[in-house]
Formats: sequence, C-alpha cells, structure tokens
Amino acid sequence: MSAAKTIIISCAGSGTRLGLGSTKALVDIKGKPLIIRQLELLDDYDDIRVVVGYQAQKVIEVVRKYRDDILFVFNHEYKTTGTAASVCYAAKYANEYIVSLDGDLLVHPADLKLFLSQNEECIGVCNPTTNEPVFISTFMKDDRVYASSFSREHGDLEWTGLVQVKTERLPFGTAHLYQILEPLLPMPIFTIRAREIDTMNDYENAIKWVVNGYE
Repeated sequence: MSAAKTIIISCAGSGTRLGLGSTKALVDIKGKPLIIRQLELLDDYDDIRVVVGYQAQKVIEVVRKYRDDILFVFNHEYKTTGTAASVCYAAKYANEYIVSLDGDLLVHPADLKLFLSQNEECIGVCNPTTNEPVFISTFMKDDRVYASSFSREHGDLEWTGLVQVKTERLPFGTAHLYQILEPLLPMPIFTIRAREIDTMNDYENAIKWVVNGYE
C-alpha cells in the first residue's frame, strides 16, 4: 500500500490569521505539535515529504525527534506562493499517487486510514464549517458522487485540502492547489471528519475535538 504513495504535508506558511506567531504545524494539540499528530497516523508510509518555509528549522527539529527518515522540501517563496507551489516542489520523483495533506488539518484517525486505503484518485470533503471555505459542487454517476468544480462562492460541500491524485496528472502551479486540481475533475469524493485550523476559534474547537475523542 505505502510503496505506491507519496505523502506531502504542506506547512510552509506563517499562519498569520491564527495569531500565535507560529507556523500552524507546530501548534500544541493536547500536548503534541499538530504535525506529530499527523505523522503518528502515517507510520506505515515510507515516502513522506514535509514542505517547510516559515520557521523551517523549528519544524525540521520537531519532526526529526519523532522520525528521522522524512524528506524536507523548502518553499523559499512561501510568502508569495500558495500550496500548489509547495505540493509541486515536493512532487518530483514521487510515487504513483500523491496524497496532499495541509499542515493545518486534523483528520479523524479512522477516516484518514480509510482515505489512504483508496486505490484511485479522490478528494476529501466535509460539510462546510470554516469561515473561508473552498466549496465543491458535485454530481451523481453510477451511484457515486463526484466533484465537478471548485468555488469560493457556492457549492454542496467543503474541500478539506486532502486529495489523492496520480503524480503524472499533476500540473505545475504556484497559487492555490485547487486551481491546478480543477482541470483534473471530475474526481470521486470521500467524506471525512476533520478540523482545519485557521483562526483562534478553529484552534480551540480542534483541541476540544481531540480531547473528546474526535467526537
């Protein structure tokens, strides 16, 4: 399973909206940095690449204390580029599939395991919860639900930032990841339970979620 996939965690940004003076990958979630909680769910995977930029050395030090075989990719233009750039930089010589996971996303452990078990392209979605969501419009075909487009204004569901896509199909881009994924649609959706941390309210809710056993 793991040999065919490259996991990319994008955590180059500065997390200014959260206002803690820290990259969101390092915020404390019930006694552990967020990125460590992500990595704990990825122990079965050999090819994990962490994209760093803001506070890069701190992220590297924290990750290496947990696991010393992670590949670090620098996005030196993190102030002027989006997650598309981070993912594309890290995608060189990747395995058949790339799984892109934002460094500010907590996913229910059982849901992430199921998502990673999929052997096809798919997009992780949830019901709209954040203040500035990227919406997904959907349609049904052969008893399956597919994503048909992304939008900042309207849609049926919210994209979580989690996606599994074939490496050979990923075009290069430097803005938002959804902008380079849109030409690849339609793509099957996969509903997950997740919490994205953008604001202090998001952060507090994420901690409560973990404390309550992801319920």
